[in-house]
Amino acid sequence: MAACAPVGPDYRPPAPVLPPAWIDSAATASPSSHAVKLAHWWTLFNDPLLDSLIERAVAASPDLKIAAARLQQARARYRLTTATAAPSVDAVGSYSNTRKSETAGGSNAGSRQDLFLAGFDAGWELDFFGGLRRATEAAQARLAAAAEERRDVLVSLSAEVARNYIELRGSQARLAVARETCAGREKALALARGRFASGLGNRLEVAQAESDLAQARALLPPLANDVGQAGYRLALLLGLPPAALAPELSTAVPLPARPAGLPATLPSELLRRRPDIRRAERELAAATAEIGVATADLFPSFSLTALGGLQSIDLSDLMERASRYWTVGPTVRWSLFNGGRTRAGIELSEAQRDEARSLYEKTVLTALNEVEGAILAFRREEESQKTLAAAVDGDKQEAAVAGGRYRAGLAPLRDVLEAEHGLYQSQDQLIASQTRLSVDLVALCKALGGGWQPAATVAPEVAATTGPTPSGDPKQ
Repeated sequence: MAACAPVGPDYRPPAPVLPPAWIDSAATASPSSHAVKLAHWWTLFNDPLLDSLIERAVAASPDLKIAAARLQQARARYRLTTATAAPSVDAVGSYSNTRKSETAGGSNAGSRQDLFLAGFDAGWELDFFGGLRRATEAAQARLAAAAEERRDVLVSLSAEVARNYIELRGSQARLAVARETCAGREKALALARGRFASGLGNRLEVAQAESDLAQARALLPPLANDVGQAGYRLALLLGLPPAALAPELSTAVPLPARPAGLPATLPSELLRRRPDIRRAERELAAATAEIGVATADLFPSFSLTALGGLQSIDLSDLMERASRYWTVGPTVRWSLFNGGRTRAGIELSEAQRDEARSLYEKTVLTALNEVEGAILAFRREEESQKTLAAAVDGDKQEAAVAGGRYRAGLAPLRDVLEAEHGLYQSQDQLIASQTRLSVDLVALCKALGGGWQPAATVAPEVAATTGPTPSGDPKQ
């Protein structure tokens, strides 16, 4: 049996053609330490609360629990499949009391009889053509795919927690700037009213100051909503009620310090790091093995069956040597005609294999696109942030000059309000750009498959059933 090659095609892992480096040459280096950094990339922000939120999300996230339950189901299916290829032995025991009809005729009419039976029933399907072996291959590949699905959830979970946390801190910073702007507009309004009361100003300045203050106050509710919504999303990711994190997040702190530079890696490493690519490859392996399972139905199946034990009409004689009975023999079953059902099953499996191959190729292309897109967005946002930082410096000088000219009576209040409005806009845009830049870095780490640590090389059969251990998750 071991010498018989299983029917169906043998699986060969695909070898997609990948570019040697990213389009951005600054992201092509690959130092040996980058894998560890990617495994715990969120620690590079140096924010203890962010670290704590991700750890708690890994421990309590509903999405991760769902993925873990699916992994347990895949393990159970794998054990069911492997058990099918093993011999089965059942214990048999029975007692019956039989009475024949008195009106049925015959010499035994109206007689009663007891029958005691104890024994064993065994069976074993001989896998001459490898159908069961192919089924085991498919189940093993699907078990590995379920493990990769769980790691994919882990990668997405850490990225979503970090993204929402950064957006919350960014909204809090923008809200603080808006409140400062409101305070400045209130002072300008009080000044305009004082000048109007003393006869040094006019009603137009007061109306302008009142309008600008109302516009500034109108910006507060949307920003406060952004803060609250981000907090609710974080609570959901951690499996908590909406307001559970309010005590921890209500105090505004600056945006997490963004690490300098980009994670260094190469396109070829996506095949090892991205769980979705690894999952698609295992699904392709399972679909290929299913062709062998379907092809095996073209050939006869052989089984060995055995039945033996003790049988007696008298319980006292059950253990006697004369009460022994047995039945042993092989069984052959071969479907000679089934209306083309077997051939159709093979064609279906082949089409599913082709679909899985195309899905794998699409997954690889999508991964490359996501990484290149994240790098491009990060680089362009870096340029935008530098320009906005220069704009803030210029607007601060303009606001200072306009305020001095107004106090000296050389410029109207309108110039001061316009200068302060321009300063607020540039400050708000700078904070938004800083937030987007950190979010772009999170997106890049996610696109690179960061959030779990691939294990050292192990035997294929071990890797398929256990697999690498996700970072921060000792249960896997």
